[in-house]
Amino acid sequence: MKRREFVALTLGAVAWSLAARAQRSAEIRRIGVLMGLPQNDPEGQARIAAFRQGLQDLKWAEGSNIRVDIRWGMGDAAAVRANAAELVSLAPDVIVGSNTPPARALKQATQTIPIVFVGVSDPIGDGLVTNLSKPGGNITGFSSFDAVMAGKWLQILKEIVPSLTRVVVVFNPDTVRIRSFGPRLRQRRRPLA
Repeated sequence: MKRREFVALTLGAVAWSLAARAQRSAEIRRIGVLMGLPQNDPEGQARIAAFRQGLQDLKWAEGSNIRVDIRWGMGDAAAVRANAAELVSLAPDVIVGSNTPPARALKQATQTIPIVFVGVSDPIGDGLVTNLSKPGGNITGFSSFDAVMAGKWLQILKEIVPSLTRVVVVFNPDTVRIRSFGPRLRQRRRPLA
C-alpha cells in the first residue's frame, strides 16, 4: 500500500472515530498506534511521518488537541502483544494497528476501545471481523488484499508469459492466513494453459 493511500484511509477512519467521541471536545484526544515493524525501519518511519502530516492537515496538532502514542512491534510477536497491552492501558480514544499481528494483538487486548487496522491481508480469515461490510464490535479497517484478485493476477501473468505452466505463491504464515480461501485454491490445482 502506498504511503498516501495508507494515510488517507487511516486518517478517515481515525477522524470518524474521534468525531464519534466529540462530546469531550475540550480534552486532548489520544491515538495509539501499534506498528508491526522495528522502529528503525524506513518504511515504518515514512508511514508515521505521513500519518502525522495527515493529522496536521486535518487541524489535529500534537500537544494542542491530540496526543499520539506510538509503539513498535520490532518484528517480535511477544513485543507486539506487550505493546498492545501497554497502549490499551493508556486508554486512548482509538488505536491504529498497522498490519495483521498488531491488529490481532489489539483485538485480544480490548473489546471496548475502537481499533482501526490497516494493511491486513485477510480480516475475515484472521478472525478480526466477521463481515467486511459490517465488521461489528470495536474493530474496523482496511484490507490490503482480496483473495478474489488472485485469479486475476494469474490471468495477467498468463497473458504476459503465455508459456507459463506453474506458479508458486510464497507467504508469511504469521501475517497471512490463507485458510479462508486456501481450500478453494487447492481444489483448483490444474494447469494454467
